Amino acid sequence: MGFVNQTSASEFFLLGLTDDPELQLILFELFLFMYLVTVLGNLIIILAVIFDSHLHTPMYFFLSNLSFTDICFITSTVPKMLISIQRQNNSISYTDCLTQMYFVVFLGGMENFLLAAMAYDRYVAICHPLRYMIMMNPNICIMLTLFSLFSSMMDALLHSLLVLRLSFCTYLEIPHFFCELAHIIKLSCSDTLINSIVIYVSAFLFAGLPFWGIILSYVQIVSSILKTSSKRGSYKALSTCGSHLSVVSLFYSSLFGVYISSALTDSPRKTAVVSILYTVVPQMVNPFVYSLRNKDMKEALRKISDRIL
Repeated sequence: MGFVNQTSASEFFLLGLTDDPELQLILFELFLFMYLVTVLGNLIIILAVIFDSHLHTPMYFFLSNLSFTDICFITSTVPKMLISIQRQNNSISYTDCLTQMYFVVFLGGMENFLLAAMAYDRYVAICHPLRYMIMMNPNICIMLTLFSLFSSMMDALLHSLLVLRLSFCTYLEIPHFFCELAHIIKLSCSDTLINSIVIYVSAFLFAGLPFWGIILSYVQIVSSILKTSSKRGSYKALSTCGSHLSVVSLFYSSLFGVYISSALTDSPRKTAVVSILYTVVPQMVNPFVYSLRNKDMKEALRKISDRIL
């Protein structure tokens, strides 16, 4: 197999989810619908938080940031796929591919950290209610968000710089609908040991630690609830966590599903299909989870609809 210098690798080819023209048309309509629903749903959440003063709290501050991240996350992958299907051209330039890879890693990490920050907010609210306004003051919320932003950007930048040093073979087809980091590395003819090590280390630091932070927060929350003698107080505490738990369960179960499927199947196409569960579905479902299971959000949406109508 021939070698080309990284500067000569002018483009990659995204094979997408299927080669069947009829299925591609169905996928185009389906993903266009999902994209529009995701953008509209998350945009409504952001507007509700901005315009309703009752939602100017730490929990909804993080939620609005999560909604904005969801919009950016799905925008980094789906529009390119829709354009490729429409034009029947699956090529993507080297620069665009690495840019897309950067934003997927960055926004995925950002979502990870924001979910952990939201879990910490629920922990403080339930376990330390009297100190809540002190421990979750606006400065702390902004610092947590900026830390999430900076950490995710640095992680994505590190992976991008390591990919830039690689040379690629002549076979530049990616069996996916977006430029996924692991698939790009597999195409390289260079030594990718450092890249693989960094992937595992960063997965532990930027995915594992936030996940275990969420687990620890809810262990403390459950422990605090069990010590509460009032059933009404316990129900109220659990109800404030219900939406966040639903989103966390969907996001991480999707990630684990992708990991398990990639380990059990030799078909990259099947793994690409499963990856929809964490790159598209959670971002679309999140607004419905928070709007349908949250009384404050329902009231805010009702006020917005009354103003419009």
